[in-house]
Amino acid sequence: MPQSEEEPLVALAACLERDDPRFARALRTGRPARPREYRRTGARWTLAAGVAVLTGGVLLSHGLLIAAGLVVTGIGVQLLDAHRARGGSRHLPLR
Repeated sequence: MPQSEEEPLVALAACLERDDPRFARALRTGRPARPREYRRTGARWTLAAGVAVLTGGVLLSHGLLIAAGLVVTGIGVQLLDAHRARGGSRHLPLR
């Protein structure tokens, strides 16, 4: 039984709807929206909060605030990393 040409497209649309519903809705309505991989608003807020806590800790010379600011800033930088979704190692294998 031959497979119709629309079946792979329907499967692709269902997979896209399941992975990123906001992006799929934007495609249906014709209004562009960034895919989930390129939305970094939460990462920017995390980085800004970390820098603010770190600055406050330095100004108040409070060690716990400095440590918390460094940790939150590190988390924000990790979230902003463009290559984090690839998986695997970014380093070349040893020979």
